[in-house]
Amino acid sequence: MAFWWALLVIAFACAICRLLLMLIPSNVPPMDVDTSDVLDDGNQTKDNSFIYIPSRRHTDKVQCYEPATMKYLGYFPALKPDEVKERVAQTRKAQKIWAKSSFKQRRLFLRILLKYIIEHQDLICNISSRDTGKTMVDASLGEIMTTCEKIHWLLSEGEKWLKPEYRSCGRSMLHKIAKVEFSPLGVVGAIVSWNYPFHNIFNPMLAAVFSGNGIVIKVSEHASWSGCFYLRIIQTALAAVGAPENLVEVITGFAETGEALVSSVDKIIFVGSPGVGKMIMRSAADTLIPVTLELGGKDAFIVCEDVDVPHVAQVAARGALQSSGQNCAGAERFYVHKDVYSSFVAEVSKIVKSVTAGPPLSGKYDMGAICMQEHSEKLQYLVHDALDKGAEIVARGSVGNIGEGAVDQYFPPTVIVNVNHTMKLMQEEAFGPILPIMKFSSDDEAVQLANDSKYGLGCAVFSGSQRRAKHIASQLHCGVAAVNDFASSYMCQSLPFGGVKDSGFGRFAGIEGLRACCLVKSVVEDRFWPFIKTKIPKPIQYPVAENGFEFQESLVETLYGLNIWDRLRALVNVLKLLSEQPTPTSNRRRND
Repeated sequence: MAFWWALLVIAFACAICRLLLMLIPSNVPPMDVDTSDVLDDGNQTKDNSFIYIPSRRHTDKVQCYEPATMKYLGYFPALKPDEVKERVAQTRKAQKIWAKSSFKQRRLFLRILLKYIIEHQDLICNISSRDTGKTMVDASLGEIMTTCEKIHWLLSEGEKWLKPEYRSCGRSMLHKIAKVEFSPLGVVGAIVSWNYPFHNIFNPMLAAVFSGNGIVIKVSEHASWSGCFYLRIIQTALAAVGAPENLVEVITGFAETGEALVSSVDKIIFVGSPGVGKMIMRSAADTLIPVTLELGGKDAFIVCEDVDVPHVAQVAARGALQSSGQNCAGAERFYVHKDVYSSFVAEVSKIVKSVTAGPPLSGKYDMGAICMQEHSEKLQYLVHDALDKGAEIVARGSVGNIGEGAVDQYFPPTVIVNVNHTMKLMQEEAFGPILPIMKFSSDDEAVQLANDSKYGLGCAVFSGSQRRAKHIASQLHCGVAAVNDFASSYMCQSLPFGGVKDSGFGRFAGIEGLRACCLVKSVVEDRFWPFIKTKIPKPIQYPVAENGFEFQESLVETLYGLNIWDRLRALVNVLKLLSEQPTPTSNRRRND
């Protein structure tokens, strides 16, 4: 009894000590990032305040503007292939130095970043909002929280998962040590989308740099302005820990720029459309580099009849309307049990009617602007196709006070019923604030409907019975599942993220994503060297003895026989064959 009391006292003392250590302020040096050219202080010059009309053709410049106001932000160069290769070459030189860095140095880099992010949330979200049109709240949820969680996970567990991992060596290699080593690949290339410009840069960068790599990131032409500023934050933090210059680069441009990056790096991570993803794969085949593809989705949102309808309706609205569809793993197909179909539609409609879209930095709006030029035309096409085939609009939100030139950048949140799978709205990725709701009668029907898609990124299942929700989710063919919640798995950065089918393959985030930035090497070495070394048994040494095959048969049965007595009998035969004087098969042939 005294022994257990002693253990309890020691555990309590350790907990108190840990709590006291947490109260000690961390000694993380601050950093100063120049923000003079990105802050909108109301005194804009003519060059960056006029209403911008985007060009329909690609030039040698990437033009940047605010989707919410159409105000011009500036431009960045569209890099040519030779310029891209030069950037990669510079990063490769820096990576060779960084590969020798300690985990202590890498953790300090993460802490400096985390300190800056927490202290400058308003700045980061403001820039993200101006470049993509999303609201400050949506920027905080998708940009700040997810990135902070990833940094926290890397600080807590990253080193553990990059250390050599020891594995079982099997029966035939009991005298050996088997392990897996994880070393840097070299230079990782990432081509990222516009929907979360901050997190989409930091997500691959954090994994690549912490695992000892360099990285070159091609940002979307729709979010280059913010991406180039976020690079400034990263490079300032790297300089603070003495990292080599050019370890992390952000490049701007169009398809030509991305193609040159794919052909120059040691691994490519791509976030975008299935069509471009296939082109990335074809290009990567020339150099046989590993590829991770996250190609979007058409996530199913299943609502059973035993749920709290008002609560689930609020979650559904958030999942579909967040940032005008600029959400990761967004809910785009809603399947509701027939018994609560009417009440769910009514509740969601009430919420949607209260939602107002508008310039997020000029008023309190629930939704921002659509980032991509002319995307509202695609959304309208999908809605019209559904209406032509019998669907019905039952609720729409409103659009606030916006400039005349920015009308096309907004799409009112819309609830549509009487939908079915013949409609393009239920098959094609919309990436917009539309809730198409379809009823089902049984769990099997819900599963069948949810799996009837070329996409397979995520899903959400809601039921008053967690066991039932888990059972339904387990049958859905996708890479990410949330039970009685939506997109919560992405906040668990220990989990891998990615999809199947046209949603891509490979994983980022989690242990799998971190190790995907590594050369995975299997290593076997002697356990008791130099006292016990591997030697080839005499019967199978060259020239092979006449009883060589008999020896091998007995050895296999000794190691893997299913019956202990058969294994002992085989062992006796192995020892007998080892004690015999071997007769080479070549001598036997000469005697014959």
